[in-house]
Amino acid sequence: MASFYSTQSYTITDLRAFEPLPEALRSTSLVIRVLCFLALGRPNLDDHWRSLQSEQAFETVRSRLCSILTSTITMVSVLLTISSVFLSTGSPVSYFDYTSPVPYCLLFISLMFTMITMLTSGSSMIHWLHANHHWTQEQLKQGDYFVLSYLLSIVTPIVFVVCSLNCFIFAIMIAGFSSQSTTCRAVTALWLVAYAVNVGTILMEVMWKYVSITLEIGSSF
Repeated sequence: MASFYSTQSYTITDLRAFEPLPEALRSTSLVIRVLCFLALGRPNLDDHWRSLQSEQAFETVRSRLCSILTSTITMVSVLLTISSVFLSTGSPVSYFDYTSPVPYCLLFISLMFTMITMLTSGSSMIHWLHANHHWTQEQLKQGDYFVLSYLLSIVTPIVFVVCSLNCFIFAIMIAGFSSQSTTCRAVTALWLVAYAVNVGTILMEVMWKYVSITLEIGSSF
């Protein structure tokens, strides 16, 4: 999935106050690099570390993250409402039965993901509203587990809302393809094609961006 965060570099006006990236944050595993890319738009912490050098740059990062979390909470609230309606009511038409075992199970899983997303988004929002750049720097300096938990607090809400949305989509698709109505199956097939094209486009864009940034970083050394 494409990152929602800016990849711009931050300029520190007072060079004496600039603190170089700690050694513990230079050598990172593949998992950390992937999480960095998903959360920050870069496969390393260099640019993000620069943003922690000034309060103004950190405020820019925090406002973007809070805006994304607000959008995530809004989206998951809609999904929660829709999933609850589907789970609590039967199909109004006989040719589209989403109460059969597989679609119903996927709808239930989607509902569970939305609840988890509400919890993680809310906790992340509280974390960022009370965070400051000095405290965040000290957390990242610890390395390992602290870096992993920091990145997961950014990525987890988005991952869960994507999982919830996909479970809901597959539940409706399975119900559509199981329908006795030819029209319903045809519409579901068109929906599947549109879904595959969109997901494929997003994945190609993400891979292209990751490779481009990795090559750019490699050529700078």
